[in-house]
Amino acid sequence: MAAQEVCMSEAQSQEEESKTGYKRPPQATCFKKGQSGNPKGRPRARNRQIPYDSVLGQIVTVREEGRERRITAAEAFLLQLTQKGLAGDSAAARASLAAIEEARAKRSPPQTDQVLRVIIKSFGLGSAIGSLGIAIKRNRLNKDKVRWELQPWIIEAALERLGERRLTIEEQREVWSNARTPEKVQWPQWWTYRG
Repeated sequence: MAAQEVCMSEAQSQEEESKTGYKRPPQATCFKKGQSGNPKGRPRARNRQIPYDSVLGQIVTVREEGRERRITAAEAFLLQLTQKGLAGDSAAARASLAAIEEARAKRSPPQTDQVLRVIIKSFGLGSAIGSLGIAIKRNRLNKDKVRWELQPWIIEAALERLGERRLTIEEQREVWSNARTPEKVQWPQWWTYRG
């Protein structure tokens, strides 16, 4: 009789193990002890970098003043940034200036006989300077005292572009007097004039 009880208890335990339901997954699908749940492991990362060269190198059609012309996507992007900057978006202006500076740095050394011409249409130069956040207009209502004061960041950028060239004391005085907040400008080590 004891052997029958053992057999029945084994049969009952097998029957209980085969029951499935809430919080009882099927035993056949459970992980075995010591076996990994992911035997192949995590898949290797695929190269998912954005193909900047192929995207920005594509030719797109741009319509300006009723005329269409074909340019690269990179040029179209810079044109859009510049237009936003001229329209008053100072962040876009700074981004376009940074992109232009980066492109200049990558190019071969500039030739001395090159001339850069910027044409601003439909509004004055003062409006563009203010919109780009380059300077602030002071004494707007007094025609005798009206003047533009340069922001510290544009002075720092201009001085950095000088390279090895140094300004004379008169030139330093001129820059200092036209700075909006000269105490906030990070002057180069060679700078001597302090107002």
